[in-house]
Amino acid sequence: MLILLAAAACGQEPAGQPVMRTEIGSGKADVIAAPSPEAEIVEPTPASACTSVTFEDVDLTHCIADPAKHRVLMDLGPTDGAPYRSFANLAAARAADAPQVAFAVNGGMYDGEGKPIGYYVENSDRAKELSRSDGPGNFHLKPNGVFYGTGGAWRIRTADEFYAQVGDRPEFGTQSGPMLVIAGKLHPEITQDGPSRAIRNGVGVDKQGRAHFVISESPLSFGKLARFYRDVLKTPNALYLDGSVSALWDPASGRMDYRAPIGPMIVVETKGD
Repeated sequence: MLILLAAAACGQEPAGQPVMRTEIGSGKADVIAAPSPEAEIVEPTPASACTSVTFEDVDLTHCIADPAKHRVLMDLGPTDGAPYRSFANLAAARAADAPQVAFAVNGGMYDGEGKPIGYYVENSDRAKELSRSDGPGNFHLKPNGVFYGTGGAWRIRTADEFYAQVGDRPEFGTQSGPMLVIAGKLHPEITQDGPSRAIRNGVGVDKQGRAHFVISESPLSFGKLARFYRDVLKTPNALYLDGSVSALWDPASGRMDYRAPIGPMIVVETKGD
């Protein structure tokens, strides 16, 4: 049984801790024909991998990691040290190679110390095994999933698929939940646009192998974020990363969010020449 430590509160959601905050009360997906996507997308400037997006009157920031240009890694904290808990601490620790950072986002749920509660691999070193346990909150809203990769091959799979199909340890990996999109369909317990609202972020991988990281600029529902991935970005699989504590560091624009202490971070670096 997974035992979670108490986490500091941020708004209505403890930082990084799965909570019972769900519009998913029916236990069934709404059977509604997918609407025509309504999104206004502004192309990113050469200096930034992130761009502004408006989807159904909600402003989003959309950052693209392209295997041809970027590499992805996880960063929790210094070796044998406490987690960084903020982008400011991460930036200070990476001062020498900070120009390589294209952007970074919070990358999965964690306990009160900032340590991951699910599968976590950094630099091919597994710090936490895959969790397939049951429990409360978003993390345990099955299926949850894993974002992982080696080199320029990045994937998202449900936890059960990962357990059954992935034998070799990847270079990076982080587990979160719930899945937003599974094989082109919304998670079976996520409604189209339920009443729960929060600043939320997620990741999806498209058929070209690019990773799409999205963070909302105002509160939105699980369903709206999931439909943006399904209908606009057309990612076959997408994974929820967290809510309320969701944050982005985009050095090109000078943006460095801080809403509450965070845990694992997904860092996207620009490849050198």
